[in-house]
Amino acid sequence: MRRLGFLPAVLLTAAALTACSAQSVEADDPKPSASGTTAPSGAPGGAPEGGGLTLADAIKKIPVAEEQRAGYERDSFKHWVDEDGDGCPTRQEVLIAEAVTAPQQGDRCTLSGGSWLSYYDAVEVTDARKLDIDHMVPLAEAWDSGAYDWTPERREAYANDLDAERSLVAVTAKTNRSKADRDPAAWMPPAESATCSYLVDWTATKLRWNLSADQAEQAALLELAEPCTESTVEYEPAA
Repeated sequence: MRRLGFLPAVLLTAAALTACSAQSVEADDPKPSASGTTAPSGAPGGAPEGGGLTLADAIKKIPVAEEQRAGYERDSFKHWVDEDGDGCPTRQEVLIAEAVTAPQQGDRCTLSGGSWLSYYDAVEVTDARKLDIDHMVPLAEAWDSGAYDWTPERREAYANDLDAERSLVAVTAKTNRSKADRDPAAWMPPAESATCSYLVDWTATKLRWNLSADQAEQAALLELAEPCTESTVEYEPAA
């Protein structure tokens, strides 16, 4: 299933820059490897029954538990599949959906042209090869937070989640690799404008997939969310 278009979320995010500017979180880049006023419309999933939650209340709904890293392998999450059989694997589906200017599609869903906005660092990109598709909650973090106990099928569904617009995002390779598998206690997007949107997206993804947070992560989320007083979180639990 194709995702909804990304452009409306970009425009709404731009309108939210001012409120998020109250707090700047600078990210280091130790791992070169691997909105303030309103949450962007691209927050994962649809509205839960009763409407959205305040960001702080949504963070408090994330179960708190110790992380369990034992046994993690990236290959435990089969990703970039062609779920709907249209010739475009998950990576291309995300790039097509999030393009500000639509790319041309060639054989086997190769893409040329187009432009994208990497919201982590507010950089415009005109070459799809310079973009990574980031799992909002990284695969290793998802494993630590509950996916270790999932079936292979559920892990594949998580790794290719096209039904929630913000579970997967196209961002510059530099920011994705800087983030690596770190949670918001250890890494936040370098663009000041991204702070509230990122916290909304992270929280909604954790709630959508019923993933836990450790105490340090929850404390960091709540502290970072303090300036985002009007941000709301909407999500739909994954099937």
